[in-house]
Amino acid sequence: MKITKEYLNKILDERFKNENFYKLNHLPKPYELRDLQKGAKRIIEAMKNNENISLIGDYDVDGVVSTAIVALFFEELNYPLDVIIPNRFTDGYGVSPKILERVNSSIVITVDNGISAVEAGVIAKAKNIDLIITDHHTPPEVLPEAYAIINPKLDSCSFPFKEICGALVAWYLIAGIKIELNLDIDLKKYFDILSMAIIADVMPLIELNRVLVKTGLKTINSSKRESIIAMKDYLNRYEFRSEDIAFQIAPRINSAGRLEDASLALNFLMAKTKEEAYHHFKVLDELNNQRKLLEQETTALAMLEVKESDKIIIVYGEGWHEGVIGIIASRLVDKFLRPAIVFSINDNKAKGSARSFGNINILELIESQKDLLLGYGGHKGAAGLGIMAENLEVFRDGINSNVNESELIGLKDESILGDLNLGEIDLEMIDILDKFEPYGQSNLKPKFISNLTISNTKIIGKNGEHLKLILFDEESDTYHNAVAFRCQESFEVNERVNVSYTLSKNDFNNRVTVQLIIDKFQ
Repeated sequence: MKITKEYLNKILDERFKNENFYKLNHLPKPYELRDLQKGAKRIIEAMKNNENISLIGDYDVDGVVSTAIVALFFEELNYPLDVIIPNRFTDGYGVSPKILERVNSSIVITVDNGISAVEAGVIAKAKNIDLIITDHHTPPEVLPEAYAIINPKLDSCSFPFKEICGALVAWYLIAGIKIELNLDIDLKKYFDILSMAIIADVMPLIELNRVLVKTGLKTINSSKRESIIAMKDYLNRYEFRSEDIAFQIAPRINSAGRLEDASLALNFLMAKTKEEAYHHFKVLDELNNQRKLLEQETTALAMLEVKESDKIIIVYGEGWHEGVIGIIASRLVDKFLRPAIVFSINDNKAKGSARSFGNINILELIESQKDLLLGYGGHKGAAGLGIMAENLEVFRDGINSNVNESELIGLKDESILGDLNLGEIDLEMIDILDKFEPYGQSNLKPKFISNLTISNTKIIGKNGEHLKLILFDEESDTYHNAVAFRCQESFEVNERVNVSYTLSKNDFNNRVTVQLIIDKFQ
């Protein structure tokens, strides 16, 4: 059956038939998060007593945005914070013992980390530091000692929506402080950068997350924040959708923590002038270009190591850059439609990054091999772990033996709706797709499949990494412009190909057209 506009509208509408639609004035209350009021009161007590407060974030988009939201709020309160974002290469992850050596505060607030920091909790208690953890990752069996642990995934937490990002937990913390101090501050102004974190951390774009991202994207498009204005000017774009954040903004913000230090990204988000913000975004753009080259090189090496018999793909290499192994895991998932774990080996220790696919809980699978691991953490869709290099093959065998074969049968790209009637592609179809924005996890942007003839190709991009095509559909006797990003394949004119793709609006020279964004050549 060919997919028509009418059918497309119907099946997308079905996705939200039973959804509990949130409005901003119906958001869950801050104190539905366990320990939030306790944590907020202790922070206010510290402020009244002029105590030193340290804020410890993380080096991905969610962690940097979480840090920015809290730091900007405290700037507005005119209260100083000691802000620390760990360096991936020298500090490791989160509120580690190494980080605590640098702390001279009576309170440590974590954002987007801390739920697994058992050792740090012991040290903090011994140093008379009140540890206030705000996190969203899956709690381990043993929780760290802390003054307050604010995490919607705790069994004892009544917050109605468990799958939220660290930045939203951080936002709720400042909302609690606002309530306690009876402040007249509009916290919706943080929705622009909060929406970036929700999208970048691949949260399900339904219910609570959906309304926040919809509002956040509108806020981005009208934002007066210097970083947002500079970002728009640099990219010469003034309207952003969820996919723009996912593929254009998030990688640039992430590149700082992947290659150098995430404080560069924090400086961008907190810039006080457009000139300062523009400079920082230019640095992030340059780092992202470096990241792309490094990713391409390492992905090529990783592909050579894939064992097609693996149910869960496990690959590793000596000296692979730690900052790109998570992206490479995602590339392997896209290629093989299976979960993947990629390790970088240095000094006989392997640091890994895992990405899942379908409904497979990658964290549970990793946990099944915890006796082999030096440490691990994350959630069902993505995780990080460490292991001695000599145990990697035992780990590979163990994790693959724990996969239920039935979970893997029929795993496919659930976003592919079917064969599209290309004769119906026009701006009206784009309007139908726009109606169900924002797209992302749990509301995947529809992909289609077609058998088409290649009429023309052209290599584009700074490093020749993309392919522009003109495709011909014999059935509807129509030609379509298409782009295949990160494509290394070459094709002959008049060659027939099966393609999966999404549709996108292209505005060039004041002429608006629809183009196909190629996902895969099948």
